[in-house]
Amino acid sequence: MFEIRTADSTGFEEDARLTAMWLWTLSTGANGSNGSKKSEEESASSKNGSSKGFFLEYDATRKIAQGLGAHLEKLPNVVEVKGNQARLILVRERAHYLFNEAPVGTLKGGNKKDYQATLSGAKAEPEEGDGLGLDMPSPGSTALDRLHQAMLLFADGRSDALKRFIVEEISQDQNIWKLAQSLSALYPSSSEEKRWLD
Repeated sequence: MFEIRTADSTGFEEDARLTAMWLWTLSTGANGSNGSKKSEEESASSKNGSSKGFFLEYDATRKIAQGLGAHLEKLPNVVEVKGNQARLILVRERAHYLFNEAPVGTLKGGNKKDYQATLSGAKAEPEEGDGLGLDMPSPGSTALDRLHQAMLLFADGRSDALKRFIVEEISQDQNIWKLAQSLSALYPSSSEEKRWLD
């Protein structure tokens, strides 16, 4: 479909195509913002009503989605629209959706009081210096979902679960490896998503 800094998204589902084009648009400043982009580091905290993420004007997002054959209304766990702004939801925030009912912000770096449920559903406090104890997730329905699940397992320090997930669920799927390479080329160098992918 298109090639971006050696990042090719041919053959991906609409969530991956939209994510790649969204990040490419931000990296080129093609949003009419004179090259400036709003990333999670520049956003206000979600505590005061604003959310973190990667923002585009809604009209630009709608046009990008149309061109890619993506439907924003079918991607509420990937894109959030508020007024004239659209936000690509951070991978960390997708944990609730990807791991069946885990509260958002429960990975390492989250608030201790937020550790009320593990991503496997058991109620437990994490051990000191340990993450949530993520168990093997049910594989996501798209390549992007499965890649984000692997990224979250890595972020939570669950190397054994990550190894099992890679071997059992994604090792033979070349599209996921291709997607990881594409998104690694597109995420801002300072983002945690890029660090998790690399």
